[in-house]
Amino acid sequence: MILAVITVAALLDSNHTYWNDPWPSAVDIARQTALLGIFSLGAAVVIVSGGIDLSVGSMIAFAGTTCASIMVLLAPREMREALPVGTGVISAAILGTVAAGFLVGSLHAWLISVVRLPPFVATLATLVGLRSLGRAVTEAVTVAKFGGKSTQIQIYDEAFRYLATSVWIPVLVFILLSLVVSFLLRRTVLGRHIYALGGNEAAARLSGIRTDQVRWVAYSIGALTSAIAGILYIAEQSVAEPQTLGRAYELNAIAAAVVGGCSLKGGVGSVAGTVLGALFLRVVIDGIAKVIKTGADVYEGLVVGLVVVTAVAFSQFRRARAGGRELFAGALGSVTLLALALVAGLLASLMAAPAAGYVAAPTVLALLAAVKVIENRRRKAQRVAAGEGER
Repeated sequence: MILAVITVAALLDSNHTYWNDPWPSAVDIARQTALLGIFSLGAAVVIVSGGIDLSVGSMIAFAGTTCASIMVLLAPREMREALPVGTGVISAAILGTVAAGFLVGSLHAWLISVVRLPPFVATLATLVGLRSLGRAVTEAVTVAKFGGKSTQIQIYDEAFRYLATSVWIPVLVFILLSLVVSFLLRRTVLGRHIYALGGNEAAARLSGIRTDQVRWVAYSIGALTSAIAGILYIAEQSVAEPQTLGRAYELNAIAAAVVGGCSLKGGVGSVAGTVLGALFLRVVIDGIAKVIKTGADVYEGLVVGLVVVTAVAFSQFRRARAGGRELFAGALGSVTLLALALVAGLLASLMAAPAAGYVAAPTVLALLAAVKVIENRRRKAQRVAAGEGER
């Protein structure tokens, strides 16, 4: 599928960028895949454990703010005058940010295990709260050290920016984290316990597994990877701006994990699949940018949503076929056929040309109607076979 997307994008791109100048595109995809993949690994571990983390984007913003704020507190003059802050300050800022990620992950585990909040509610609270907290910290730090309130912190240190602009550092971090998480899940007792927790928490607890501690590890990994990604993102963008940094990235993380084979019900998933899911997602987004060019970012969220829905739909379709369930049965199925056809026509009109919608809508409607007819015939054949069996 990755190769298919690249081929289609290369053919539809009027500049044929992938053929004429492939290296810059490869470098950009590698860097963006590494950044996405880092926090997607944490999201995958949480999903495998049977949980969900909606605070990934806000954690990235809060981590970036924390890192930049520590640099301001330790080297205010250098940050204000756009001077190098030094390796010691950078190291302290990174360590402090990683520690903040561990604390947030521990908070999630406590809210879920002790307070007994549903994971959706617990991480939804931090989804809203961490971004606001990051902005409050930014304003407080800039007032105290710069003498004026600001909602962002500029970063000029070239050594720090090299963490993300070098390309090889994010890729190397992504590879190392992938190996560590893969070893944890596949080769350790703790990894087997994470899968057991996601598969059936009650059975895992009755088997003697300390489910609360296992959940603590899973959510700590999720927050730690988001914190690392936050450091790299502010290094790439040269600014910590909590109100915009990492916005809606939780959807990207969940999308990469789900496309890579993680089940939202828990207990199923792999690091290799998540890595390929992140790569596929970035290739799709980059391909859309190559084809549409101006205003491609408008469709990024739409593309990510469609990829997630399509990936899950294919999985459910296989299960439905195995269980004999119809996808487009009855009046609801007929209305859904019409809705999907109209959506396909609208997307074709917006992303290609108005005339394309008149072709896409009836085509999709005809294909889905054919699926409905096949399902009806299969159902009738099963009823006939069942009747003959009874006789």
